[in-house]
Amino acid sequence: MSEQTNTGTAGVPTASEAPPPAGTPDTDHRRSAFQRFMSGSVGRNLGLVAALLVLVIVGAVTAPDTFTSVSNILTILRQASIIGVVSIGMTLVIIAGGIDLSVGSVIGLASVVATIAAVQDLADQMHWAVMIVFALLVGFGAGLINGVIIAYGKVVAFMATLAMLVAARGLAEILAERRTLQVGNRDFIEFLNLDIIGVDILIWIFAIVAALGWVVLNRTTFGRRTVAIGGNREAARLAGINVKRHTMWLYAISGLCAGIAAVMYLGRTTAGTSTHGTLLELDAIASVVVGGTLLIGGRGTITGTVFGVLIFATLSNVFVQNNLNSSVQAVVKGIIIVVAVLLQQRFAKPTGRAT
Repeated sequence: MSEQTNTGTAGVPTASEAPPPAGTPDTDHRRSAFQRFMSGSVGRNLGLVAALLVLVIVGAVTAPDTFTSVSNILTILRQASIIGVVSIGMTLVIIAGGIDLSVGSVIGLASVVATIAAVQDLADQMHWAVMIVFALLVGFGAGLINGVIIAYGKVVAFMATLAMLVAARGLAEILAERRTLQVGNRDFIEFLNLDIIGVDILIWIFAIVAALGWVVLNRTTFGRRTVAIGGNREAARLAGINVKRHTMWLYAISGLCAGIAAVMYLGRTTAGTSTHGTLLELDAIASVVVGGTLLIGGRGTITGTVFGVLIFATLSNVFVQNNLNSSVQAVVKGIIIVVAVLLQQRFAKPTGRAT
């Protein structure tokens, strides 16, 4: 699958790439070709596949009786599903040069609103889908507020979404009165615990969201404009793109993904609480960065993000299977993130951008 990228300046000749003297190896040219390959979507995805395979091999060697079982593979995918959905929305935002720190808190707020007594009573009278609708509306609404503040209020994305992180978590605590709200509708729980051809419905939801994200980014004008805005905001504006409106909808999509994740939490835990999604935004950003999306925007792939999510989920599973300390796992995650950023700086040199 091809991905939208900002090819950057890797292919622009420099003094170091001038033809070497006769009889000497064309090492600079080969190095430049390698950089171009690694900075492309195929090269990056091959690197992610290799990293995932290494983790799978380590897991198979250290825990041969359990790691490679079908049930454990499904467990890895199930654990990756919620963070994966959030990461798809985060990918689009970061490609456009933004950041969303509020998704974890929005998940908590959406799960609480969907399970308060009034909503559950309405669901009992009408249909359990009402709870899903409320969760999605809360997520979409919170993301839309973020987008309006950032795009039209000209507030830095970091500060705007940080404010939403605090406010959404606080509002969730107020609505829930710091209690855990149990889901009473059994049909709702049964639906979100379905197995379709032996695969958990949460995994299917992740797959569908990822597929839709890939189509949006690579096969629509919206996706092309997202990459253009991240590559050079001012140039995108001069090209006729309504940057403010587009930015607003990107954050709304990120919020919608958080709402979907809240529904998935409800299915997995059968309860709504303000603590759902705590620090999930950090895991999402880490997965996106490891997947090859530049934090400064202008380049990124949905496929890479999916691999990033799977790498971290597999890593966690390997540690669990071997009863290793979770603190060591955190250190390893940090090292992986640093290595990913260093590789970005080494192989990805995006074009100049408006400040």
